[in-house]
Amino acid sequence: MVEVKNLTKYYGDIKAVDDISFTVETGEVLGFLGPNGAGKSTTMNMITGYISSTSGTVTIDGSEILEDPKKTKAKIGYLPEIPPLYIDMTVRKYLEFVFDLKKVKLPEKEHIDEVMRLVRITEQADRIIKNLSKGYRQRVGLAQALIGNPPVLILDEPTVGLDPNQIIEIRKLIKSLGKRHTVIFSSHVLSEISATCDRIIVISNGKIVADAKTDELSTAVSGEQKLALEIEGISSNVIAAIKKIPAVIRVSNYHDVREGVAKYVVEYDKSADIRRDVFNAMSRIGCPILDMQSGNETLEDMFLKLTAADQTNGSRKGGVK
Repeated sequence: MVEVKNLTKYYGDIKAVDDISFTVETGEVLGFLGPNGAGKSTTMNMITGYISSTSGTVTIDGSEILEDPKKTKAKIGYLPEIPPLYIDMTVRKYLEFVFDLKKVKLPEKEHIDEVMRLVRITEQADRIIKNLSKGYRQRVGLAQALIGNPPVLILDEPTVGLDPNQIIEIRKLIKSLGKRHTVIFSSHVLSEISATCDRIIVISNGKIVADAKTDELSTAVSGEQKLALEIEGISSNVIAAIKKIPAVIRVSNYHDVREGVAKYVVEYDKSADIRRDVFNAMSRIGCPILDMQSGNETLEDMFLKLTAADQTNGSRKGGVK
């Protein structure tokens, strides 16, 4: 488990991280999402102990990073945005070097072989790192983070600069790692976060502006859900019937598909599920439902809304990663 409490970081007069708190449960994959300069990398560096906080605490499985850095850092595997590779070494020699540096007590050859197998670089074991593609270098970076089987993995922008095929491979790897590790995955790429993470924290101007499960972020931010419907029938009758459902907040007819068929957006309280009520209401008035889908805002919509609002309310001078 990772516990971050009231974490704050100043660079001179600039407040890069502003009193943030959150918890990441064991086995959870947390997406740390924000625009460039939001404070993501600064937060990552404080969690790993790479830089100290101005105030606040970071606790990893009961150990506080500043009070007992040696013990706490041993529980963390860290992949920074630029992997810390010695490019003139072979893959195996580099991982042996990391193994010794971390003072790992596991059987060396068996452990390194297992890590290479996990990240699919076994066939590259005897190749010099500088001769590898960027995708394979990123895998070697992940391998060094996994040496010692740390319970917590911190991955800062792990897919930057990769091609689409490499991104898909790294995404699958991160999801599989989440089965055995607690993972914090920083990115400003929305598709990566939504495809990989169980939960999302959105940070803007150094502050947390949203914290919710990936599939619940829209509802958590707006306080309501939306249902997109395509219904055959007289619009006034359809709208009147749907409005009678107790949890409904508003109904709008936003598009006529063809004569006698229209599309509607129904906004309703997030604590309710009105799908059966809508079906029954339309059945009573003889108006067939031709299509029913979630009409919630996309992750992109939510991200723009959250970060734009925060920028308007008071942006920092300059940008901090």
